[in-house]
Amino acid sequence: MKGPIKIAIADMVISFMWVFCSSAFGLLTYFIATAAGVQTVRWASIVIITVVFFVFLSIFNIIGGFLGGASFDPAATTAFYAAGSGADTLISMALRFPAQAAGAVGGALAIMEAIPEQYKHMIGGPSVKVDTHTGAFAEGVLTFAITFIVLLIMLRGPQSEIFKTWFLSIVIVALVTFGSAYTGPSMNPAFAFGWAYVYNQHDTWDHFYVYWICPFIGATLAGWVFRQFFSLPPVKVKKT
Repeated sequence: MKGPIKIAIADMVISFMWVFCSSAFGLLTYFIATAAGVQTVRWASIVIITVVFFVFLSIFNIIGGFLGGASFDPAATTAFYAAGSGADTLISMALRFPAQAAGAVGGALAIMEAIPEQYKHMIGGPSVKVDTHTGAFAEGVLTFAITFIVLLIMLRGPQSEIFKTWFLSIVIVALVTFGSAYTGPSMNPAFAFGWAYVYNQHDTWDHFYVYWICPFIGATLAGWVFRQFFSLPPVKVKKT
Protein backbone atom coordinates (compact mmCIF):
# COMPACT_ATOMS: atom_id res chain seq x y z
CA MET A 1 0.00 0.00 0.00
CA LYS A 2 1.07 3.54 -0.55
CA GLY A 3 2.18 5.76 2.32
CA PRO A 4 -0.58 6.94 4.68
CA ILE A 5 -0.62 10.50 3.34
CA LYS A 6 -0.74 9.39 -0.29
CA ILE A 7 -3.54 6.90 0.30
CA ALA A 8 -5.46 9.52 2.28
CA ILE A 9 -5.23 11.92 -0.67
CA ALA A 10 -6.36 9.11 -2.98
CA ASP A 11 -9.29 8.44 -0.64
CA MET A 12 -10.27 12.10 -0.80
CA VAL A 13 -10.28 12.03 -4.59
CA ILE A 14 -12.31 8.84 -4.93
CA SER A 15 -14.74 9.93 -2.20
CA PHE A 16 -15.37 13.16 -4.08
CA MET A 17 -16.05 11.20 -7.26
CA TRP A 18 -18.26 8.59 -5.57
CA VAL A 19 -20.50 11.08 -3.77
CA PHE A 20 -20.77 13.21 -6.90
CA CYS A 21 -21.88 10.21 -8.98
CA SER A 22 -23.84 8.08 -6.51
CA SER A 23 -25.96 10.98 -5.28
CA ALA A 24 -27.52 11.09 -8.74
CA PHE A 25 -28.24 7.35 -9.05
CA GLY A 26 -31.91 7.92 -8.29
CA LEU A 27 -32.12 10.64 -10.92
CA LEU A 28 -30.28 8.50 -13.46
CA THR A 29 -32.64 5.62 -12.75
CA TYR A 30 -35.60 7.93 -13.33
CA PHE A 31 -34.22 9.07 -16.69
CA ILE A 32 -33.54 5.51 -17.84
CA ALA A 33 -36.95 4.26 -16.71
CA THR A 34 -38.69 7.19 -18.40
CA ALA A 35 -36.78 6.67 -21.64
CA ALA A 36 -37.68 2.95 -21.59
CA GLY A 37 -41.32 3.71 -20.76
CA VAL A 38 -41.27 1.57 -17.60
CA GLN A 39 -41.45 4.29 -14.96
CA THR A 40 -44.80 2.92 -13.72
CA VAL A 41 -43.53 -0.64 -13.36
CA ARG A 42 -42.57 -1.14 -9.72
CA TRP A 43 -39.82 -3.73 -10.21
CA ALA A 44 -38.24 -1.94 -13.17
CA SER A 45 -36.64 0.78 -11.05
CA ILE A 46 -35.11 -1.84 -8.75
CA VAL A 47 -33.55 -3.65 -11.69
CA ILE A 48 -32.31 -0.44 -13.28
CA ILE A 49 -30.68 0.96 -10.15
CA THR A 50 -29.05 -2.42 -9.46
CA VAL A 51 -27.48 -2.31 -12.92
CA VAL A 52 -26.47 1.32 -12.32
CA PHE A 53 -24.73 0.31 -9.09
CA PHE A 54 -23.02 -2.58 -10.88
CA VAL A 55 -21.67 -0.36 -13.65
CA PHE A 56 -20.40 2.37 -11.34
CA LEU A 57 -18.96 -0.03 -8.76
CA SER A 58 -17.07 -1.75 -11.57
CA ILE A 59 -15.68 1.58 -12.72
CA PHE A 60 -14.76 2.67 -9.20
CA ASN A 61 -13.05 -0.67 -8.53
CA ILE A 62 -10.74 0.13 -11.42
CA ILE A 63 -10.22 3.70 -10.24
CA GLY A 64 -9.56 2.54 -6.68
CA GLY A 65 -6.97 0.04 -7.91
CA PHE A 66 -5.31 2.70 -10.04
CA LEU A 67 -5.13 4.96 -6.98
CA GLY A 68 -3.39 2.28 -4.95
CA GLY A 69 -6.34 0.82 -3.04
CA ALA A 70 -8.29 4.02 -2.41
CA SER A 71 -11.63 3.71 -0.60
CA PHE A 72 -14.64 5.99 -0.28
CA ASP A 73 -16.17 4.22 2.74
CA PRO A 74 -14.75 4.50 6.28
CA ALA A 75 -17.01 1.64 7.43
CA ALA A 76 -15.53 -0.76 4.90
CA THR A 77 -12.00 0.33 5.83
CA THR A 78 -12.82 -0.33 9.49
CA ALA A 79 -14.31 -3.75 8.79
CA PHE A 80 -11.28 -4.92 6.81
CA TYR A 81 -8.98 -3.67 9.58
CA ALA A 82 -11.01 -5.45 12.26
CA ALA A 83 -10.97 -8.63 10.17
CA GLY A 84 -7.18 -8.46 9.99
CA SER A 85 -7.10 -7.88 6.25
CA GLY A 86 -5.10 -5.17 4.56
CA ALA A 87 -2.17 -3.02 5.63
CA ASP A 88 -4.01 -0.24 7.47
CA THR A 89 -2.95 0.93 10.92
CA LEU A 90 -4.72 3.17 13.41
CA ILE A 91 -2.52 6.02 12.17
CA SER A 92 -3.35 5.47 8.51
CA MET A 93 -7.07 5.29 9.29
CA ALA A 94 -6.84 8.46 11.35
CA LEU A 95 -5.63 10.14 8.17
CA ARG A 96 -7.98 8.35 5.77
CA PHE A 97 -11.29 9.01 7.53
CA PRO A 98 -11.07 12.84 7.55
CA ALA A 99 -9.87 12.73 3.95
CA GLN A 100 -12.84 10.59 2.94
CA ALA A 101 -15.21 12.95 4.75
CA ALA A 102 -13.63 16.02 3.10
CA GLY A 103 -13.89 14.42 -0.32
CA ALA A 104 -17.53 13.57 0.33
CA VAL A 105 -18.29 17.18 1.26
CA GLY A 106 -16.72 18.34 -1.99
CA GLY A 107 -18.70 15.78 -3.98
CA ALA A 108 -22.01 16.76 -2.39
CA LEU A 109 -21.40 20.47 -2.95
CA ALA A 110 -20.29 19.87 -6.53
CA ILE A 111 -23.32 17.78 -7.53
CA MET A 112 -25.62 20.42 -6.06
CA GLU A 113 -23.99 22.99 -8.31
CA ALA A 114 -24.02 20.74 -11.38
CA ILE A 115 -27.63 19.52 -11.27
CA PRO A 116 -30.27 21.83 -12.80
CA GLU A 117 -32.64 23.41 -10.29
CA GLN A 118 -35.68 21.37 -11.40
CA TYR A 119 -33.93 18.09 -10.53
CA LYS A 120 -32.29 19.03 -7.24
CA HIS A 121 -35.16 17.57 -5.23
CA MET A 122 -34.27 14.18 -6.72
CA ILE A 123 -30.75 14.08 -5.31
CA GLY A 124 -29.53 14.22 -1.75
CA GLY A 125 -28.28 12.21 1.17
CA PRO A 126 -29.69 10.11 3.98
CA SER A 127 -31.90 11.45 6.74
CA VAL A 128 -33.36 9.97 9.90
CA LYS A 129 -37.06 9.15 9.48
CA VAL A 130 -37.59 7.58 12.90
CA ASP A 131 -36.55 8.48 16.44
CA THR A 132 -32.83 8.91 16.98
CA HIS A 133 -32.20 5.70 18.92
CA THR A 134 -34.13 3.57 16.43
CA GLY A 135 -32.27 5.23 13.57
CA ALA A 136 -28.91 4.65 15.24
CA PHE A 137 -29.72 0.99 15.86
CA ALA A 138 -30.92 0.53 12.28
CA GLU A 139 -27.84 2.19 10.80
CA GLY A 140 -25.58 0.08 12.98
CA VAL A 141 -27.31 -3.17 12.03
CA LEU A 142 -27.40 -2.31 8.33
CA THR A 143 -23.72 -1.34 8.37
CA PHE A 144 -22.89 -4.60 10.14
CA ALA A 145 -24.82 -6.47 7.43
CA ILE A 146 -23.27 -4.71 4.45
CA THR A 147 -19.69 -4.82 5.75
CA PHE A 148 -19.94 -8.48 6.76
CA ILE A 149 -21.30 -9.37 3.32
CA VAL A 150 -18.59 -7.27 1.66
CA LEU A 151 -15.95 -9.20 3.61
CA LEU A 152 -17.61 -12.50 2.71
CA ILE A 153 -17.84 -11.69 -1.00
CA MET A 154 -14.45 -10.04 -1.37
CA LEU A 155 -12.40 -12.46 0.75
CA ARG A 156 -14.31 -15.74 0.51
CA GLY A 157 -16.54 -15.22 -2.50
CA PRO A 158 -16.19 -15.99 -6.21
CA GLN A 159 -12.89 -15.37 -7.98
CA SER A 160 -14.54 -13.37 -10.74
CA GLU A 161 -14.52 -9.62 -10.08
CA ILE A 162 -17.65 -9.31 -12.23
CA PHE A 163 -19.61 -11.73 -10.05
CA LYS A 164 -18.31 -10.10 -6.88
CA THR A 165 -19.45 -6.68 -8.05
CA TRP A 166 -22.83 -7.99 -9.22
CA PHE A 167 -23.51 -9.68 -5.87
CA LEU A 168 -22.48 -6.53 -4.02
CA SER A 169 -24.82 -4.44 -6.16
CA ILE A 170 -27.77 -6.70 -5.37
CA VAL A 171 -27.02 -6.63 -1.64
CA ILE A 172 -26.56 -2.85 -1.54
CA VAL A 173 -29.85 -2.18 -3.32
CA ALA A 174 -31.67 -4.68 -1.09
CA LEU A 175 -30.33 -3.09 2.12
CA VAL A 176 -30.94 0.46 0.88
CA THR A 177 -34.52 -0.47 0.01
CA PHE A 178 -35.05 -2.08 3.41
CA GLY A 179 -33.42 0.77 5.33
CA SER A 180 -35.04 3.61 3.42
CA ALA A 181 -37.81 3.87 6.02
CA TYR A 182 -35.28 4.34 8.83
CA THR A 183 -32.14 6.32 7.98
CA GLY A 184 -31.84 6.48 4.22
CA PRO A 185 -29.74 4.44 4.83
CA SER A 186 -26.12 5.53 4.39
CA MET A 187 -23.94 2.62 5.61
CA ASN A 188 -21.09 4.98 4.72
CA PRO A 189 -20.20 7.67 7.30
CA ALA A 190 -18.34 9.83 4.77
CA PHE A 191 -21.30 9.91 2.36
CA ALA A 192 -23.64 10.85 5.22
CA PHE A 193 -21.24 13.55 6.40
CA GLY A 194 -20.99 15.10 2.95
CA TRP A 195 -24.73 15.61 2.72
CA ALA A 196 -25.05 16.57 6.38
CA TYR A 197 -22.62 19.40 5.62
CA VAL A 198 -24.86 20.56 2.78
CA TYR A 199 -27.86 20.45 5.13
CA ASN A 200 -25.81 22.18 7.89
CA GLN A 201 -26.34 19.19 10.20
CA HIS A 202 -22.77 17.86 10.18
CA ASP A 203 -21.87 19.12 13.64
CA THR A 204 -24.88 17.77 15.53
CA TRP A 205 -24.80 14.95 18.07
CA ASP A 206 -27.60 13.10 16.26
CA HIS A 207 -25.58 12.98 13.07
CA PHE A 208 -22.48 11.55 14.74
CA TYR A 209 -24.51 9.14 16.83
CA VAL A 210 -26.54 7.75 13.91
CA TYR A 211 -24.10 7.97 11.01
CA TRP A 212 -20.66 7.60 12.62
CA ILE A 213 -20.68 5.94 16.05
CA CYS A 214 -23.16 3.15 15.37
CA PRO A 215 -21.88 2.34 11.85
CA PHE A 216 -18.32 2.10 13.21
CA ILE A 217 -19.55 -0.26 15.92
CA GLY A 218 -21.39 -2.33 13.30
CA ALA A 219 -18.40 -2.43 10.96
CA THR A 220 -16.00 -3.38 13.77
CA LEU A 221 -18.30 -6.18 14.94
CA ALA A 222 -18.63 -7.40 11.35
CA GLY A 223 -14.86 -7.65 11.07
CA TRP A 224 -14.51 -9.44 14.39
CA VAL A 225 -17.31 -11.92 13.62
CA PHE A 226 -15.86 -12.62 10.19
CA ARG A 227 -12.45 -13.21 11.72
CA GLN A 228 -13.90 -15.72 14.18
CA PHE A 229 -15.70 -17.85 11.59
CA PHE A 230 -13.62 -17.49 8.43
CA SER A 231 -9.93 -17.73 7.76
CA LEU A 232 -8.32 -15.06 5.64
CA PRO A 233 -7.14 -16.07 2.18
CA PRO A 234 -3.40 -16.75 2.05
CA VAL A 235 -1.21 -13.83 1.06
CA LYS A 236 0.25 -14.30 -2.39
CA VAL A 237 4.01 -13.97 -2.40
CA LYS A 238 5.60 -12.83 -5.61
CA LYS A 239 8.29 -15.08 -6.90
CA THR A 240 11.68 -13.49 -7.44
